[in-house]
Amino acid sequence: MSAEDMSSEEMIALCKRHTMYTWARGDAVDPIPVARAEGAYIYTPEGQRLLDFNSQLMCVNIGHSHPKVIAAMKRQLDRQLLYVYPGTATGPRARLGRMLADIVPDPINTFFFTLGGAEANENAIKAARLYTGRHKILSRYRSYHGATHACMQLTGDPRRWENEPGPWGFVRVMDPQPYDFSFGATDEEQTRNHLAYLEDLIRMEGPETIAAMFVEPVTGTNGVLPPPRGWLKGLHALLRKYGILLVCDEVMAGFGRTGKWFSFQHGDIVPDIVTMAKGLTSSYAPLGAMGVSDAIAAHFQRNVFWGGLTYNAHALACATAEAVLEVMQEERLVERAAALQPVALEHMARLASKHRSVRAYRSIGLFGVIELQKNAAGETLAPFNGGHPAITRLAGFLRDNGLFTFVRWFNVMCNPPLCITEDELREGFEIIDRGLEITDAAFEG
Repeated sequence: MSAEDMSSEEMIALCKRHTMYTWARGDAVDPIPVARAEGAYIYTPEGQRLLDFNSQLMCVNIGHSHPKVIAAMKRQLDRQLLYVYPGTATGPRARLGRMLADIVPDPINTFFFTLGGAEANENAIKAARLYTGRHKILSRYRSYHGATHACMQLTGDPRRWENEPGPWGFVRVMDPQPYDFSFGATDEEQTRNHLAYLEDLIRMEGPETIAAMFVEPVTGTNGVLPPPRGWLKGLHALLRKYGILLVCDEVMAGFGRTGKWFSFQHGDIVPDIVTMAKGLTSSYAPLGAMGVSDAIAAHFQRNVFWGGLTYNAHALACATAEAVLEVMQEERLVERAAALQPVALEHMARLASKHRSVRAYRSIGLFGVIELQKNAAGETLAPFNGGHPAITRLAGFLRDNGLFTFVRWFNVMCNPPLCITEDELREGFEIIDRGLEITDAAFEG
């Protein structure tokens, strides 16, 4: 039976019988059957249309099935160069490296290609340790850096718990904005107090033992949290003081999502290492990358980089990324995300004024979230790492009414493709508007 002939019911049954799903119990998973995707929409085999309000996993930045990228992928197939071993040089690898060197701010000009974000972070751990000769890695609790063995220990997200114990050398710290504890009421207080706390921690761990600190410059899946003003610049200076590398994980926030090419640019800094994936190919093909500063690149000209991957610099994936970056530049999608930020915020503000269950909202570029509350005291509708029946019903309502997004804990994600139109944005927020009647009904008091 071909995919074209398969019904939703058949597709789901075979997938559940013969494949495993991520972060889910097999007998509980309820997958959306998808036959095709185009622009800002995905379609079931029976033709039901769902507006993609999360760019799948915050990754289909240019929208689905862009004809220029599809054509570039077909051309690469016709050239009969899909895969060669990583020790070769290819045109797609050469051109993509040059393009990234032009896009990523100096002094990051050298890239190691992987198949995804977790692999990029794994290799950044290796590079930091090899370059500094130190072994400890700092990261934050409100973070997610990937599901491989080491990256699970970088991660503070509760998905780490069931993957412990992990490898040694990882030290997690609180964020400038933890879940309940507060470093202060203003950006200035949070920045000052958190950096003082972090410096104390560095001294207590022994700065001569710490290779790097990994951060998402804008926290992604744990709440779409931009840091307080001045924090990134202060962090950069603090780490420099102790010879600790700054690694910025741009896997989710990079490639225009926040209205700049990379979210660290909002903090007016450049890290020592940047990791990326997702938007690099708009997820049309698997590809990630680790970008390193000129100083680190020079070190690995003289010293072996002890990392290797069968699919490093995969020719088809590199050609795909090249076409995606061209589309982003030609269609000015980075600028488009910045221009649509106030439009998204206007819709969110309207929802907040109408629905008592809305606790907070924010969007930086087209990286947005609506937080939900269960009472006037601002208590979140679901607890940390927990759920609520109204959240489950809301998620079902959105899906049944033609909206795909993630509803996690007390957050409704609003991260559409950067090509979305204002009318499509309105469509998405109107569906959320109707759905919030469910959480309003669960509001206590």
